[in-house]
Amino acid sequence: MGDMANSSIEFHPKPQQREAPHAGGFGCTLAELRALMELRGAEALQKIQEAYGDVSGLCRRLKTSPTEGLADNANDLEKRRQIYGQNFIPPKQPKTFLQLVWEALQDVTLIILEVAAIVSLGLSFYAPPGEESEACGNVSGGAEDEGEAEAGWIEGAAILLSVICVVLVTAFNDWSKEKQFRGLQSRIEQEQKFTVIRNGQLLQVPVAALVVGDIAQVKYGDLLPADGVLIQGNDLKIDESSLTGESDHVRKSADKDPMLLSGTHVMEGSGRMVVTAVGVNSQTGIIFTLLGAGGEEEEKKDKKAKKQDGAVAMEMQPLKSAEGGEMEEREKKKANVPKKEKSVLQGKLTKLAVQIGKAGLVMSAITVIILVLYFVIETFVVEGRVWLAECTPVYVQYFVKFFIIGVTVLVVAVPEGLPLAVTISLAYSVKKMMKDNNLVRHLDACETMGNATAICSDKTGTLTTNRMTVVQSYLGDTHYKEIPSPSALTPKILDLLVHAISINSAYTTKILPPEKEGALPRQVGNKTECALLGFVLDLKRDFQPVREQIPEDKLYKVYTFNSVRKSMSTVICMPDGGFRLFSKGASEILLKKCTNILNSNGELRGFRPRDRDDMVKKIIEPMACDGLRTICIAYRDFPSSQEPDWDDENEVVGDLTCIAVVGIEDPVRPEVPEAIRKCQRAGITVRMVTGDNINTARAIAAKCGIIQPGEDFLCLEGKEFNRRIRNEKGEIEQERLDKVWPKLRVLARSSPTDKHTLVKGIIDSTTGEQRQVVAVTGDGTNDGPALKKADVGFAMGIAGTDVAKEASDIILTDDNFTSIVKAVMWGRNVYDSISKFLQFQLTVNVVAVIVAFTGACITQDSPLKAVQMLWVNLIMDTFASLALATEPPTESLLLRKPYGRDKPLISRTMMKNILGHAVYQLTIIFTLLFVGELLFDIDSGRNAPLHSPPSEHYTIIFNTFVMMQLFNEINARKIHGERNVFDGIFSNPIFCTIVLGTFGIQIVIVQFGGKPFSCSPLSTEQWLWCLFVGVGELVWGQVIATIPTSQLKCLKEAGHGPGKDEMTDEELAEGEEEIDHAERELRRGQILWFRGLNRIQTQMEVVSTFKRSGSFQGAVRRRSSVLSQLHDVTNLSTPTHVTLSAAKPTSAAGNPSGESIP
Repeated sequence: MGDMANSSIEFHPKPQQREAPHAGGFGCTLAELRALMELRGAEALQKIQEAYGDVSGLCRRLKTSPTEGLADNANDLEKRRQIYGQNFIPPKQPKTFLQLVWEALQDVTLIILEVAAIVSLGLSFYAPPGEESEACGNVSGGAEDEGEAEAGWIEGAAILLSVICVVLVTAFNDWSKEKQFRGLQSRIEQEQKFTVIRNGQLLQVPVAALVVGDIAQVKYGDLLPADGVLIQGNDLKIDESSLTGESDHVRKSADKDPMLLSGTHVMEGSGRMVVTAVGVNSQTGIIFTLLGAGGEEEEKKDKKAKKQDGAVAMEMQPLKSAEGGEMEEREKKKANVPKKEKSVLQGKLTKLAVQIGKAGLVMSAITVIILVLYFVIETFVVEGRVWLAECTPVYVQYFVKFFIIGVTVLVVAVPEGLPLAVTISLAYSVKKMMKDNNLVRHLDACETMGNATAICSDKTGTLTTNRMTVVQSYLGDTHYKEIPSPSALTPKILDLLVHAISINSAYTTKILPPEKEGALPRQVGNKTECALLGFVLDLKRDFQPVREQIPEDKLYKVYTFNSVRKSMSTVICMPDGGFRLFSKGASEILLKKCTNILNSNGELRGFRPRDRDDMVKKIIEPMACDGLRTICIAYRDFPSSQEPDWDDENEVVGDLTCIAVVGIEDPVRPEVPEAIRKCQRAGITVRMVTGDNINTARAIAAKCGIIQPGEDFLCLEGKEFNRRIRNEKGEIEQERLDKVWPKLRVLARSSPTDKHTLVKGIIDSTTGEQRQVVAVTGDGTNDGPALKKADVGFAMGIAGTDVAKEASDIILTDDNFTSIVKAVMWGRNVYDSISKFLQFQLTVNVVAVIVAFTGACITQDSPLKAVQMLWVNLIMDTFASLALATEPPTESLLLRKPYGRDKPLISRTMMKNILGHAVYQLTIIFTLLFVGELLFDIDSGRNAPLHSPPSEHYTIIFNTFVMMQLFNEINARKIHGERNVFDGIFSNPIFCTIVLGTFGIQIVIVQFGGKPFSCSPLSTEQWLWCLFVGVGELVWGQVIATIPTSQLKCLKEAGHGPGKDEMTDEELAEGEEEIDHAERELRRGQILWFRGLNRIQTQMEVVSTFKRSGSFQGAVRRRSSVLSQLHDVTNLSTPTHVTLSAAKPTSAAGNPSGESIP
């Protein structure tokens, strides 16, 4: 298997590989670097030592400096891109417009119509020999003269034309949707920046601009954008599960395992690496290319793969294997079973659409059967005729006509506008939400947000400004309420303090001069550290000289900050050969490790537990109650005689001497209290989950309005919370959790697991009148699990780490809590838009179906012709969905309680509106149908023979019908029984345009539509009557609004969410595979939301297993480990097979039974 390294290079010969060994004057070829990156651990180190001496030797070959980085000159960067490639993985081709048209044509109802239209066309050109023979009876006789006979083809052609219209509109919608998603996708990608050193300056460059030879800074929470070799690292731990499936974090260090791979997450620590492979040559890129190469061959072989709608490069087609057949079948079966992970709205809609579709099908079948029977009995039994051969075409034409009527009933009954309305509504909302600083990554998150009943928010950065400053301090036995003057402090204390802060913080954290005159200085890096550095500057000292004196690579040992330690420590060598450790961290944790404290003269004095309790009471609690975060700064000296065991962290970071305790203020954002008040008014409970001290947390919660005096609420610390929810064995019990969470408002000193436990507990809870829908905000890597678990995860766009963004559904580009309120508003708006559309659509459906059905049964001809039905369908479905789905949200949406998971889509009020309007419309239409000719004094249009010219009578019916729909569309703007349906109508230009546009086209159709639309022109008076009846809809709407819904007990609601009992055993058995089904449901354009990198890497276990020694236990073990991962790297279908021609594996990842793949 040793040839694997080469074989993967041969996969796609790149022009760059033909160059001379050391092309472009660099000391390494592309192939050399690629081969190097295939190695891991000790092998890699050995290879670097043999080939380059050490990492700095590699840097010299790549003409870069480990400390200064590349010279930032464009020619050099360009040359590197030419030789080593760009850091960009080309996306898959989008679907062309024609492909989308072809897809829209696959719609069953449209196919039926096309067939009917073609048959009708064919028959109209066939003239039977004995055309007017008496034998066929008065079937074709009547008012037909020569000109009319020739016009027989028009109906068929018109149907085809309208089908084409519908298809083009659908395709165009899909196309623009896909284009929008792509735009958004590239926006997400462009926004990802990475820190590199060029010319000795730290720069943030877009990920795509990285080149081989760049020196990149990696830190906690980064998603690595390229492969590299570690130059220097502190306590660096990487989560490589996306490449290897092993969920344990891997320690990286320059002397043991320096290889950093793209697509992996930094979970702890920091460091510098030299970039050695980018784009298609990086590990992730190689994987993509393998997949891509296979994907294209697959497509040629297997056109059925078309069902997977084209998305980004990130979603290459899963490769199948010979024995993957049955897996594929299982996949298909599984994808069709509606999963409980569908978004709330999708579940309800799917169910509703199926119900309506079934009803429509039954109605249309009955219509056709009745028509045919009636005709057969009338012709052959009552008139006693014989079926003659030459009359066959005439009879067949009749049957085709009946068939077309049946299909039109079906077409009108099936609300194919539903998916369109949902898509338009979501896409429109998503686009507008961008302006409200919400970058939506998963489409359905936007609508789920409208149902949210609880928000678990982080404190720092979300509720507060995340611009921290030190406002109080305790130095040398004195509690200063403001910044002390430097002269008041003993030089020794001041010096220790400055060193402790400057050295024991990430060197990437700095305070830069303000960009504009009079603005505040810019804080770069960790905000808490910025506050401390700011404190140094306030004491009229500077941290930069201290750092220059002891540069980062001179630091002896660094224990970086993580959520378990809640402290950070750095060890430096002293001139006398001893060591000094500086430590900073949460005061209650660090003070427990202090045994001494500096007094006012800077001398040590004992610090006993009793003194500590004293200090907590007198200093720390008062600070915390002012809403300050307290940080303790301490140090410890080790003699030169014996070096301690640095790995025994508890021993090293103990026996400390406290230098100072500082109180850091993080002011509440001014707009937050108002936003939280809005949430509470909207029936959403806001809870604060923070790592801070409980007093600080409570003070901030009170400032924000999360807790109000006099309310019955709980504020718990993580420890106490766990004690209350776990039983004796230490397992979490849902009943215990249910006692805690309803009153819990603040959870302080919480670990990531606590956050996850709380979110999971609230979501799974069945107490209370409705199931909870939980939104979570987070910015740190540690928030990943909770963000993933929540119904909607919000990540911070500015402060958030890549890991948090990857796990989230919506990214808040301004890190602001008010944007969450906006998201709730948009979410509710989506829900309401769809209900409005349904109310309108169902009224039309009910009326059209009943009219076509009864009309056909009584008069053997549907009063609304096929083409007219299609036009009505076009207004109803496509245009109405555009008009009603783009209503802008209003503040009033925030005044009602959220709909729960199980509230029906069609409420009683809506049902009342639908049936009420249907009654009005049916009364009018039947009156017109049966006595219309008397009222208007015109010829009756009933019982007209085949191909007879259109009658004014039926035209009036059609016109009145459309007018009523237009005015009812205005009624449909309100669904909660409001009186004023015109409220805010001008704030939606799309709505006005569509209503007026439809009206205009209707005039053209009626006056000039002629034969194809079966219309004959109407007089002004007739038009006015049609309009008058239409306006009657608005009046009738007011009448309906007067009837109290509560009196109508008989009305049933429709469109409930799938019930809890509807889960079959088979589905429950698939629980383990249910990593993220919501994502699988989001076919089509939505897939573009997945940033993809993580998704695919799962499939690549195989490839990476080759690269390791070739042992295959990894592949088998991986199945279980992947399920346990937090970042579920699902691709669109869970099991995936990768076959490589280069080597014959014995088992494949993602192939759980470990079958061999030939």
